[in-house]
Amino acid sequence: MSLADRLKEDLNRALRAGDSLRVSTIRLARAAIHNAAIERGRDLTDLEIQDILAREMKRRREAIEAYTRAGREDLVQKETLELAILTEYLPPLDEAQLRAMIRDTVAQVGATGPQDLGRVMGALMPRLRGRADGGLVQRLVREALGA
Repeated sequence: MSLADRLKEDLNRALRAGDSLRVSTIRLARAAIHNAAIERGRDLTDLEIQDILAREMKRRREAIEAYTRAGREDLVQKETLELAILTEYLPPLDEAQLRAMIRDTVAQVGATGPQDLGRVMGALMPRLRGRADGGLVQRLVREALGA
């Protein structure tokens, strides 16, 4: 089952269950996917849909930070719940998976030391598609490069 089909099925399930937060979150994600498909003039692949979901998750994380600074706990909770729903479609990598990807990337780009941090991060981040925190990734890459 494609990711688009799964989103559609989960939307119908949420509608039947009366889960309004899940319905609105999935609808917003599907609208972003639909708009991207119109721009490109074709249906999107699962990888392209993952990119869009990663972007939506990033927006939620940024909103959580902004609402936290503003002291709006009600909106922080809403954004946190929406982020949790989107995470079901793009589960985060655990540290062991992340370290394995970093080892592979270091070998691929031929990185030998801390001076290669930018090359490794540049090659690695597009592959992660928002499934790991950038700060954590950078810390683990620095460790791997002996920085």
